[in-house]
Amino acid sequence: MSDSKPKFLEVYSVLKSELLDDPAFEFTDNSRQWVERMLDYTVPGGKLNRGLSVIDSYRLLKDGRELSDDEMFLACALGWCIEWLQAYFLVLDDITDGSHTRRGQPCWYRLPQVGLIAVNDGLILRNQIFRVLKMHFRGKPYYLDLLDLFNEVEFQTASGQMIDLITTLQGEKDLSKYSLPVHRRIVQYKTAYYSFYLPVACALLMAGENLDSHTDVKNVLVEMGTYFQVQDDFLDCFGDPEVIGKVGTDIEDFKCSWLVVKALERANEEQKKLLYENYGKTDPACVAKVKELYQTLDIQGAFAEYESKSYEKITKQIEGHPSKAVQAVLKSFLAKIYKRQK
Repeated sequence: MSDSKPKFLEVYSVLKSELLDDPAFEFTDNSRQWVERMLDYTVPGGKLNRGLSVIDSYRLLKDGRELSDDEMFLACALGWCIEWLQAYFLVLDDITDGSHTRRGQPCWYRLPQVGLIAVNDGLILRNQIFRVLKMHFRGKPYYLDLLDLFNEVEFQTASGQMIDLITTLQGEKDLSKYSLPVHRRIVQYKTAYYSFYLPVACALLMAGENLDSHTDVKNVLVEMGTYFQVQDDFLDCFGDPEVIGKVGTDIEDFKCSWLVVKALERANEEQKKLLYENYGKTDPACVAKVKELYQTLDIQGAFAEYESKSYEKITKQIEGHPSKAVQAVLKSFLAKIYKRQK
């Protein structure tokens, strides 16, 4: 599979200049510079996996053949729409969570001239998705389906974020609210739909498929997205900060992590008491006690078991799919995340 990243980054520049000359708004030099700086700071800085997955998936649905220039541009444009959606969520999430850094630099709202203007910038990012879709897809037979898809996934993600926020309310730290079903719902809605289902759904629509005929594909991808987040939870505690690029803080942040949910499930009354007393505290001694308890309860063993069962279950679901091309798309996603270290 050829490396699509250089082409993908080229398309970012094209979309950006189109948006900065959007005829629906009269830009001043000042506002154009603001939006350009905001876009460059918030949109292209991540790993770009979600966006690049649209191109890879579309190519596999076309049986691996080389894409025409037009097909390549459209697949890149849809990939960027997902990256724009991600940027919009992250800009607002960082404000909600009071975060300090994102992708190794200060969060956008933390910059001196920005502050809460970032809320409006988030709205601009969100609206630009639909400007791009209108500019490049309005004449396509699947245009309405694309609008529907982005609106629905955005609603699901925002609702997942809401469950996460109200479950982890700072003022009332209550571990008894945490359970596997609660964790699963948060992860499914907050992460799995936009990170896993959305890129493949975009590729399916471009390939002329009807999404209603692919609920099985959606189910497999949501399962994969859930597995991906459980890995994330595990790496936050047991991963190497040098490899994952950040120091995990899920314990200090009182996150509804798979690890704490699993620990609550396995703990006796005394161990539960220890968790209740130390989870969500910033004191390194409290964090150390929680990590020690995770070792005692063999949470690493529980994760290894979960990982192999998930892999087996997802592989079985994929192999049951009638289309070899769709199987190839799903297998490529699974291969990227299975046993990852970061």
